[in-house]
This record gives sequence, structure tokens and C-alpha cells, in this order.
Amino acid sequence: MFKSIVRATLAASLIVAVAACSKEQPGSVAAVTAPAATSPDASIMRSVQLLKAGDLAGVMQNTLPPADFEKAKADWMKESRDKPITDEDRQKFAETMGKLTAPDAEQTLFTEAEPQLKAFDAQYQTQIPMYVAMGSSWLQGMVQQNKDMSEPEKQQAVAAINALGGWVQKTRFTDPDAIKKIIAITVKAARDVNLKTLDEARALNFDQSMQKARIAFIAVKDALAVYGFQFDKMLDSVKTSVVSSDDKIAKVKVDYMLFDSPLSVETDMVKVADRWYGKHAIERMAEKAAEAAPAAAPAAEPTPAPSKAG
Repeated sequence: MFKSIVRATLAASLIVAVAACSKEQPGSVAAVTAPAATSPDASIMRSVQLLKAGDLAGVMQNTLPPADFEKAKADWMKESRDKPITDEDRQKFAETMGKLTAPDAEQTLFTEAEPQLKAFDAQYQTQIPMYVAMGSSWLQGMVQQNKDMSEPEKQQAVAAINALGGWVQKTRFTDPDAIKKIIAITVKAARDVNLKTLDEARALNFDQSMQKARIAFIAVKDALAVYGFQFDKMLDSVKTSVVSSDDKIAKVKVDYMLFDSPLSVETDMVKVADRWYGKHAIERMAEKAAEAAPAAAPAAEPTPAPSKAG
């Protein structure tokens, strides 16, 4: 149980690192207060506000033109249902959810985790600086090999990785009081999600899935906050400024704070109809459509008419 909590927390921090290195930078408040995306910088700030509210579907809708958004929804549902469910999958899901939603879940889970905390501290705590250094070096190597990033973008990415590495290195993830809070957050999220079987989860439509995802996303943010990672504070620090723009293409600089490190990234935006979208997101959708086209093409081709005799 404890190892799962640590993995989830570190995975969440890695997601933030990827986001910080991305050319599509989200960040800040509630969907109802978001400005209309009639300018490239306003479009980014709208995604920032939607993300802070946990409106993941809203972020998708704001970053993709309507047709692409509908396609993304359809693809998401197809991919989520393509993998067959085994009886073993059903049993594991039911056991996990049953454990997380039991009346005495908080105490039971901590009792199970407590011996593992001591064992983890004894075996790994002193080695964390080494693991952080190795992980940071690996991520930085990936950044340096990325041919799509400019030199300034690589420098910012490395700075973000170093900031996150510093946080991981100084944070004691095995602190018993912190673990109790993490367990409480996880248990509350499981109860709020209110899914008892895997088949029930698989039957959710897109909007229902996104409502459940919002609960999980907010729980991750709350869990990170226990360890001093104030995700919303980072989002609140986001500032945008238009570097260049014409009627169709714009470049926007996004400044933000990750812990105490000031960082920035530039992102390209394109105008479709009367709204602005991230160029990278649209290009990725086009790539996916092109990849899917060859498979669909034979079925779409008309059957040749039989040749006439003589």
C-alpha cells in the first residue's frame, strides 16, 4: 500500500515536470470566471483556469477545435473500452475499492502501511539523493536529445527538473503524519468516485468519466500539497504575454513559478475560425488522423464495378 502511495506521488510530480517542459502550458481558477478565448494569451489563461478547477474535459475542449474535440472524445471512449476485462481485473478492482471505502479504511490502511514505512526508511531513505540524481540526469538527457526543443526551452526544462528534484530530495514521503493525510485523501476520493465494480467504471460515458477524473485530479493536488507542492499556487503564478501575432499565428510567452524558481516557456498558437488553439495539439490530432487513415482506407474504398464484356 505504502509503495503505491509513494509511486503515485512521484508519478504526479513527474506529470508536473512533463507539463513544465511542454509547449502546451496549462495553469489557474474556475471555469465560470475564465475569459473568452478571443486572443492567444486569453486562450492559454482559460486552460489555466479550467485546470485549476479540475475541469479536464474543459481543458480538452478549450485546446481543440470543435471537430477535433469530438474526435478526441470518441477516441478516448474507444481506447478506454478496447481492452478486454478479465475476471482477475474485476476481482482486483472490487477488492481495492472495497478496502478503500470500508468504514474503518483510514485506520486499517495506516496499520498496514506503518511497518512498511519503517522498512522503507531503513532501506531507501539514505539512497534518495542518489535516486534523485540518477532520475534528474536521465530526464535531462531526454531533454537534451529532444530535437523539437530550442536551446532556451531546454534550459527551462532542465531548471524545472532541478526544481522538482530539489523538492523530492528534501521531502520525507514516509512521514507518518503525512501518510495518514494521504490515506485520508485517497479514501475520500474513492468514496466520492463511488464505483464498486470495474464493469460499472467501464460503462461510464465521457462526461461521467471526466467527473470521476476531476475527483481523482483534485485528490492528487491535495496529496501533493501535503508534501509542500502547492500545485494551485504554481497555476496562480502563471502570466502570459504575446510575443508576436498576426491574424493566424501567434507566439505567447508563459511565465510561472515552480517552487521558488521562475520559469518560462514559449508556445505557438494558431487561429481556427475565431478562436485560438495550441499549434502542437492540433498537429498531434492531425498526425493521429493520418496514422488511422491507412487502416480505415480499404473499408472506405468503393467496390470496383465489374468490367463489361466485349
